[in-house]
Amino acid sequence: MSGKVAVVTGATRGAGRAIAVELGAAGATVFVAGRTTRAQQSPVGRSETIEETASLVDAAGGKGIAVRCDFTVPSDVDALVARLDRLDIFVDNAWGGENLVEWGKFWEHDLERQLRMWRNGVESHLVALHRLMPLVVQSSDGLVVEVTDGEDGEAYFVNLAYDAVKNSVRRFGEVLAKDLRDVPNVTAVAATPGFLRSEQMLETFGVTEANWRDACEKVPDYALSETPHYLGRGIVHLAADPDRRRFAGQCLSSWRLKREYGFTDLDGSQPDWGRWWDDVVKPRIAGVVVEADPLAYR
Repeated sequence: MSGKVAVVTGATRGAGRAIAVELGAAGATVFVAGRTTRAQQSPVGRSETIEETASLVDAAGGKGIAVRCDFTVPSDVDALVARLDRLDIFVDNAWGGENLVEWGKFWEHDLERQLRMWRNGVESHLVALHRLMPLVVQSSDGLVVEVTDGEDGEAYFVNLAYDAVKNSVRRFGEVLAKDLRDVPNVTAVAATPGFLRSEQMLETFGVTEANWRDACEKVPDYALSETPHYLGRGIVHLAADPDRRRFAGQCLSSWRLKREYGFTDLDGSQPDWGRWWDDVVKPRIAGVVVEADPLAYR
């Protein structure tokens, strides 16, 4: 990635932060874009900042440039674009819906929260694409990644609002590839992690990255969880693949990327949430209990 310029939206924490760091570790200059800075916190209300992410990119060997940007505000994105001379890798990862998700029937929950989830998770992606794609298509070797949740539309996610957000983002990757049919130098895909051990998910389960396995007693599926760096490493391998256009329009999961490129998570394991889902979780949903060793899927 040496000499490449990347923008990662929603890079304050979670998958966005890890993707930015992994791109930096591969030598890229990464514009780390998000809403929470040392001076201003976003409505998500968490402490992670874009300056911290930029420092982590630097420490990994790249160049991190923190840019405060609300991707639902076109003028904010215009200010980011003004700082770019080129753009080779665009990871459209903004989410900001962590504190808006409610489980169950969507009509039983607050409408404004669900509309804000839509604006944060979908409108932000559309605004970012509209403003940044003119730069990406000028790259001689461009890549656009729409980060979502879920490999396809088969699974039911949380409720209608959340499900619609994540399926919309997945569809962005698919349709964008059609828009780019006559632009052979740019590839567009969607991408998804598996069971993600983000900062917030670790806190939800009452563990840290050092002792995360303690949560497996209560939630056995957590044994198949992965760090956000797992997807980040997959995206780096994809970006370095000269034949990546064969994936145009597809949704690439961390486990599928692992199968393709053979990389590992930070601890050297290779969690395969897709196999676990097919072999264990789907039968469980159908009422069939399957005995399986989670370690065999790592």
